[in-house]
Amino acid sequence: MSEIDTLDAGAASAKEAGADQAPSGSPGLTATDIELLRLLAQGVPMDTIARQLYTSCRTNRRRIRALCEKLGVGTPIEAVAWAARRGYI
Repeated sequence: MSEIDTLDAGAASAKEAGADQAPSGSPGLTATDIELLRLLAQGVPMDTIARQLYTSCRTNRRRIRALCEKLGVGTPIEAVAWAARRGYI
């Protein structure tokens, strides 16, 4: 069995066991949280994000601050990196 076959078999076993699901201790991200992170990752300006999410810039800044606290990171860039590493975006 080749190394790739072994990895594929391991991935299939992990998926069947539910390893592709978020760990129970991970913070629950809402669809809006994920969309906000996706837009931030794309470098979309805050005023454009506000229009797309039908919110104010001030509301989005508060959401970003709360999201950083929820994820245990210090900056929006770290929040985007956190989400990217875990496959949310």
